[in-house]
Amino acid sequence: MKCAACGSAALVEGRIYDGKSESIGFMPDDSHPLRRRFGIGMRPVRACGCTRCGHLQLGVEFSEADLKNYREFEGQQPTVLERLNPGKQEPEP
Repeated sequence: MKCAACGSAALVEGRIYDGKSESIGFMPDDSHPLRRRFGIGMRPVRACGCTRCGHLQLGVEFSEADLKNYREFEGQQPTVLERLNPGKQEPEP
């Protein structure tokens, strides 16, 4: 992994903690209010700090069920050219 700010590979992995020595987590906005209130289903957050520029990168550790749920789509997925040029037709071979 490289730093998003400077491109250095000198990253130190770790976790972010609040003042109570508890790890901070990620909760999707579509979670039920009671789940948010009690912290049920919170996903761990990982952090990487760059030793060259001091930039801090965050990432969420999703479960396999989360990935399957959030990566679903309806219909056929557009091609790369359709994504790059929305509204234009692909050239016919």
